[in-house]
Amino acid sequence: MNAKKHDIDLLNVPAPTAADLDTLRVRLSEAAEHAGLLDIAYRTVDSPVGTLLLAATPAGAVRVAYEREGLDDVLTILAARLSPRILTAPRRLDPLARQLEEYFAGKRKRFDVPVDLALATGFRRRVLEYLPLISYGHTASYAGVASGVDNPRAVRAVGTACATNPLPLLLPCHRVIRADGGMGEYLGGAQIKRQLLDLEAAA
Repeated sequence: MNAKKHDIDLLNVPAPTAADLDTLRVRLSEAAEHAGLLDIAYRTVDSPVGTLLLAATPAGAVRVAYEREGLDDVLTILAARLSPRILTAPRRLDPLARQLEEYFAGKRKRFDVPVDLALATGFRRRVLEYLPLISYGHTASYAGVASGVDNPRAVRAVGTACATNPLPLLLPCHRVIRADGGMGEYLGGAQIKRQLLDLEAAA
């Protein structure tokens, strides 16, 4: 008799709301991080260049992705290449989200968050490490960057490194343009590259 009443009560339990599920996700991610089970935290942010995916390991920001890259695809690749222990955990990425907001508002000229270059190796990594040397509001040619990393013949390889930059915006590959002044390729698309250069020129 009691068991039957219990079954009826369970059937009358209201379905969780979206807010309930969000609260549960936050608690799970916080518990996972506290227990050392969260290798990659991620969140999305809205920005003037569309939705951005931000991801970080305990070492630092590891990925910034534009919507056109396919955010689900990016998460799948992160899980395969770095770790499947990946969860939505906004808190780890709050500082980066805040600095991006300041950047797009024209109030920040450099980012001050640790980065994790686990997705880059060899020459590509050397190029990525060089990119922050190109100052806010300035540009450099692909050839100039190749010379900057002591490999002046590797112009095409510099283009590849920029095109596969896992941390656009933080490592400013949008400041690398063609020697003739053309925009060149960009992860977020040529229009966004122009938008970022205009933003920096106006600040």
